Amino acid sequence: MKHRSLESPAGTAIVPGRTLQVLFCLILLVGAVGQANAGWELVSEILSGIKAPQFPDREFNITDYGAVGDGQTDCTEAFTKAISAAHEAGGGRVVVPAATFLTGAIHLKSNVNLHVSEDAVIKFSVDPNNYLPPVYTRFEGVECMSFSPLIYAYEQENIAITGQGTLDGQASDGNWWQWKTTQREDVKALRDQGEAGVPVKQRVYGNSKKLRPNMIQPYKCKNFLMEGVTIKNSPMWHIHPVLSANIIVRNVKVIGHGPNNDGCNPESCRDVLIEGCYFDTGDDCIAIKSGRNNDGRRVNVLSENIIIRNCQMKDGHGGVVIGSEMTGGARNIFAENCTMDSPNLDRALRIKTNSVRGGTVENVYLRNVKIGQVDEAVLKINFYYGEGDTGNYPPTVRNINLENVTSEKSKYALLIRGYDRSPITGVCLKDCTFNNVQKSNVLVGVKKLTLQNVKINGEFQNNTVEEEAIPAGSL
Repeated sequence: MKHRSLESPAGTAIVPGRTLQVLFCLILLVGAVGQANAGWELVSEILSGIKAPQFPDREFNITDYGAVGDGQTDCTEAFTKAISAAHEAGGGRVVVPAATFLTGAIHLKSNVNLHVSEDAVIKFSVDPNNYLPPVYTRFEGVECMSFSPLIYAYEQENIAITGQGTLDGQASDGNWWQWKTTQREDVKALRDQGEAGVPVKQRVYGNSKKLRPNMIQPYKCKNFLMEGVTIKNSPMWHIHPVLSANIIVRNVKVIGHGPNNDGCNPESCRDVLIEGCYFDTGDDCIAIKSGRNNDGRRVNVLSENIIIRNCQMKDGHGGVVIGSEMTGGARNIFAENCTMDSPNLDRALRIKTNSVRGGTVENVYLRNVKIGQVDEAVLKINFYYGEGDTGNYPPTVRNINLENVTSEKSKYALLIRGYDRSPITGVCLKDCTFNNVQKSNVLVGVKKLTLQNVKINGEFQNNTVEEEAIPAGSL
C-alpha cells in the first residue's frame, strides 16, 4: 500500500526531495558497510530542510492580560488573550515572566512563540474539566476527539515554546496517573472504533470517558520549535507532534516517571531534529510512531527524516525506539553522539511491532553512542510485542546499522526476534564493543546480518550471514 504524503495545513504536499530519492536508490546498490556510509551522507540534505521559525519583534506579557503569578489564580483566560493578541497582530512572543502561573489548556496559534522566562513556572491544572471541550487528537496511534493536550495546536504554522523556565504537568498517582488502570474500558472502546472504521468525529471521549491527554501536541502543524525549557510530570507522553513537519526540539529537559511518560514521540512526522536534550522518563525516551492497526492504515502517513544527536538518555524503557504504534511505517532515522547510562534504562535501540500492527521500518542508523549500562539489550528488534503473531500484516524491518556503539554492561548485546516468513534483513554492526554481556545473542528470523570488527566480552565477531535465517544462540 502506497503511503499518502504528509500535507501542510494549506494542503500543499510535502514530499521527499529528489536528491533523497536518488541517494536511497544508491543505497540499495552497495554492500552492508557501504550502505551505512551512504545513509549518513543524507543527514546534511535532511538538515537543509529543517529551519527554525522566525517571529516578529513584538512582546505580549501575560500579566498585561490578567495573569497573576501566585500559583493559585487560574490564568487560562490570560494565556488565551495574550496568544490571540499576538496572533492577530501578525505574530510575536508571548512572555511568561519569572513567577508561577496556574492554567488549564493552552492553545497556540500561528506565528506565536510562547516564551517561558528563566525562573518562570507554568503549572497545569489537574482538573480534567479544564481540558474540555474535546479536541481532535491521537491516543496511542488512534485518532479521536478527547481531552485537550496541556499545550495544543491544530493546523497552525510557525509556533514555538522557548525559554529557560519550567512546564509542570503536576501529574501524580493521585490524579492523572491513576487513570492508567481506570481507563482500560475506554481504551478498548476507542481501539474497537478504530478497527470498525467509525468516523473520528464520532469517537468522542472526555468527561466520564477517561483517556489521559499528552502534554504538548502540535497536530497537523508546520514549523514547530521547542527549545530550552524543562518539562515534567505529564499525564502521559510529554512531547507528541502528530502529522507535522519541520520540527526542532533542542536543549529540552524532560523528567517524568509516571506510566507512559515517554519523552518525545514524533508520530507520522517528517523532518525532525531532536538535539541536546536530556531524558529521564518512566517510559521510552524517544519513540517514533506512525499510527496503530486499522486506523494507522487509514491515515497511512509514515515518520521519516528524523535526526537525533547529542542527547542524554537516563531512565526509560528505551533510548531510541521505533514503535509499537508504527503501522504507517518509519524510515530515515539517524541517531548519533548520544550517551545512555542507567540500570533503569532497558534498551539502547529498540524496534517493536507485530503482525497486527504491520508497517515497514527501514534505513535506521545509530553511531558514536556511548552506553554505560542498559538492563536488557543494546539492540532489540521484536516482532512479538503486544499481540504477538496473531494478525495478517507481517512487518518489514530492513537496513538497520550500528557503528561505533559501545556498552559496558547489558544482559544481551543483540536480542532480535523476527518471523521466518518475514525476516529482519540487513542488520549491520561495525566497530562496536560490548562488555560485560551476561547472555548469548538471541537471533531468530534474521537474514543478512553483518558483524564487522565487533567485540563481545573481549572476543571479536566478524560474521556475515546472507541467505538463511539464523537459529537462536548461534552467535
